[in-house]
Amino acid sequence: MHDVDDQLRELLPRLRRFAASLTRDHSSADDLVQSCLEKALSAWDSKRPDGDLRAWLFSILYRQFLDAHRRSRRYSRMLEFFTGTQDDHHAPSAERTIMAQTTLQAFDSLSTEQRALLLAVSVEGLSYKEVAQVLNVPIGTVMSRLSRARQALRLLSEGQITTPALRILK
Repeated sequence: MHDVDDQLRELLPRLRRFAASLTRDHSSADDLVQSCLEKALSAWDSKRPDGDLRAWLFSILYRQFLDAHRRSRRYSRMLEFFTGTQDDHHAPSAERTIMAQTTLQAFDSLSTEQRALLLAVSVEGLSYKEVAQVLNVPIGTVMSRLSRARQALRLLSEGQITTPALRILK
């Protein structure tokens, strides 16, 4: 169990960084990491012995985030229905430099799935295979989604805000 504690302590900063990028709020990110670790420890017996601990934890964290996000959207819609008001709390930070602000705003405007994918591959260094396991999709899907996410970030950073083009399949 001592080895497990060391592994979890080593992965904690990465989990926090990933959670903060998803939630955009450090206290919510800490709550998400705590809930992820609680879930992981309670389901430790179901973890595959040969599986990658990092990918498993990222998978749990991402699914916990999606579940919480869905719950909050339902709650928000109910609250809006009963009160007739909308909650808008996303404001850009004034502390960023112009270049960093542009890139971060472009990154923030990406969908949650695109942000998670870019962070998992580019920042956390997960392989395509590990990301495919985390998201429960084929590797080819990870590669195409990553390509589209990078392209969207590039276009948004350059100020070419466009709506995603739909592919017509014949």
